[in-house]
Amino acid sequence: MPATDGGLAERISGLGRFAVRLSWPFRPAQLDAVWVAFSAVNLLAIFAFAGWETVPFHFIWISFTLVYGFRTWSPRPTLAVLGVVMATTAAAIGLDVARGSESIAELTEVPLMAAMFLAMVWHARRKLTAEQESRRIGEENARLLATQRRFLQDASHQLRTPITIALGHAELLAGGLTGDQEGHDIEVVLGELNRLRRIAERLLVIAAAEGPEFLQLEAVELDSFTMEILRRWRPTADRRWQLGRLDKVTVQADRERLGLAIDALLENAVRHTASGDVIKLSVVAVGYGLPVRMIVADTGQGIPAGLLRHVFDRFRSGDSGSARGTGLGLALVSAVARAHGGNVLVNSTPGQGSEFELLLPAPAGPLALLPGPAPGTVAGTDAADGRLARKP
Repeated sequence: MPATDGGLAERISGLGRFAVRLSWPFRPAQLDAVWVAFSAVNLLAIFAFAGWETVPFHFIWISFTLVYGFRTWSPRPTLAVLGVVMATTAAAIGLDVARGSESIAELTEVPLMAAMFLAMVWHARRKLTAEQESRRIGEENARLLATQRRFLQDASHQLRTPITIALGHAELLAGGLTGDQEGHDIEVVLGELNRLRRIAERLLVIAAAEGPEFLQLEAVELDSFTMEILRRWRPTADRRWQLGRLDKVTVQADRERLGLAIDALLENAVRHTASGDVIKLSVVAVGYGLPVRMIVADTGQGIPAGLLRHVFDRFRSGDSGSARGTGLGLALVSAVARAHGGNVLVNSTPGQGSEFELLLPAPAGPLALLPGPAPGTVAGTDAADGRLARKP
């Protein structure tokens, strides 16, 4: 009995290997040979069975059309094969007409089938030409994008060194100036050089964002990560810094790149708020399989409706305050989010503030969420040990 089972298993395995060898895609020569053999059998059937030529006749033409759909020969071989098929099928039908088993009107089937085939050939060639053009355009676009990415990387690298040197000399000059006008002028120079440095650094990150080695993934606990960022930003601006909902969730992310993205969102929030406005950070993980949301909300000036669709474009800045941005901060956020397989969204009302959501893919396992702090708590500093505290 075991031997029988073994023999059956071996036969099944052999049939499987045979099916794999016959599976699509066939080799072109194999497909052509099978079609020639199939057509020859049907042609013999037309000669052999007088009065029953309709089925094999149409089998020849249908199989010819199907083979062309897979092979799409060039025009000259197509016309040659079409001539052979027309001649052989017309000869077979003509024999039946000569025998008196069919009327001469049956011969009109041959040019009609040929006309239908040529119409299909025209559509197939038109589709093939469109696909080739689309492929060419796609390859050209990919080449242009790769060239643009290399240019941004090279330009950013080349700019960083001279900017750093110029910034260092400007800082030395600033220390030796005593006049008010000279001091103001050198501050302008320092401000513009710092802005150029941020532009170069962000261009470098954006250009590298689509590369395969852009991310170095690790487990990031978003609640503690968010509190560290807020602790770092709180002394930089006179704002009402708050923690909203802060779910305890861990995701696979690049800590450095994610930090750059949240820094860019906070920089944008500071630039578009005034003293006393609220800037609130939240981490929301609502359920298994749903994206984790890192939210930066503010009560600043908001974004006009006409600019919302362009806020993540490069060099699109809606700055109206004294501190100009680089026009690349939100583009960097978008690049980092996409690199993580996520997205970034914005909701804003002019005069009431904005809310940016950085969406990250959900963790692989089930979420074990712990309740975060109550919404509306303010991030302060514990006077005893300097740690970040939550105060009502």
